[in-house]
Amino acid sequence: MKIGLIGTGRMGGAIVQRLLACGHEVTIWNRSMAKTEPLVELGAKTASSPSAVVAACEITISILTDGAAIDSAYRGAGGVLEADLSGKLLIEMSTVRPSTSIALAKDVLAKGGGVIDCPVGGTVGPARDGKLLGLVGGSDEDVAKAKPILDQLCRRVEHVGPNGSGTTLKLSVNLPLLVFWQSFSEALSISSKLDISPERLIDILSDTSGAPNMLKARAPAIVASLKGQVSPNAAFTLDNIRKDLRTMIEEAKSMGWDIPVTSATLKEFDKTSAAGLGEADGLEVPAWFIKTHSK
Repeated sequence: MKIGLIGTGRMGGAIVQRLLACGHEVTIWNRSMAKTEPLVELGAKTASSPSAVVAACEITISILTDGAAIDSAYRGAGGVLEADLSGKLLIEMSTVRPSTSIALAKDVLAKGGGVIDCPVGGTVGPARDGKLLGLVGGSDEDVAKAKPILDQLCRRVEHVGPNGSGTTLKLSVNLPLLVFWQSFSEALSISSKLDISPERLIDILSDTSGAPNMLKARAPAIVASLKGQVSPNAAFTLDNIRKDLRTMIEEAKSMGWDIPVTSATLKEFDKTSAAGLGEADGLEVPAWFIKTHSK
């Protein structure tokens, strides 16, 4: 199948690799086209604009940084909405506020296209391996059309309601995982004086009811970080974590909710980013916290 992908950052690039491995003909576009070069070497084709991607493909996936990036890629010059969308299906995977997904769906549907929001749970490794969690909002018809592709990208696909529902649930899914890095940092500070190795400490902490799967999966990298080794390839940067936390806080406020733990976590991560760790993997936070908060 001819599939397009707009936004070849860490996650987008990994999804392209998965699509190529599944035998699809993939056409890509990124604001910084230099980021597409490694994917071209793997067999992807490039297009001159988002609208050109859509014109060349049956299904187009977009996975972008935020609402502003979506607005530019869809509504800007050469954007998706300039293309003939009749018979086309768009799968929007960005982690944004539900209102952004709903407004985008309205514009796409008005032009005769189909659209679902399907933000995904998982990082670069699961994306390459087709092991993501897909959280889908959209019509039954559009979801059914997307399902064969989503099944190749995801270990589990959940259709949870109309457009905007997938992005709503994604914020709920991500919140405890992102706040975890701060609570885990504080937990490590309490045990930092124990005379046991980082390997043993993380092994014990990961074998408890409070440990998410992420801790088990990333234990070796966390141990390396605690030993002073910087993770060379960030799966999910601190600045991306901060972006998602801000989105969660904004969405909660729009619903009349105050989420104090999330707000406090963002303040801590803002300070950590200002100290130079913005592009570091989130798993670097615990080692930094222990180093800078000990007395």
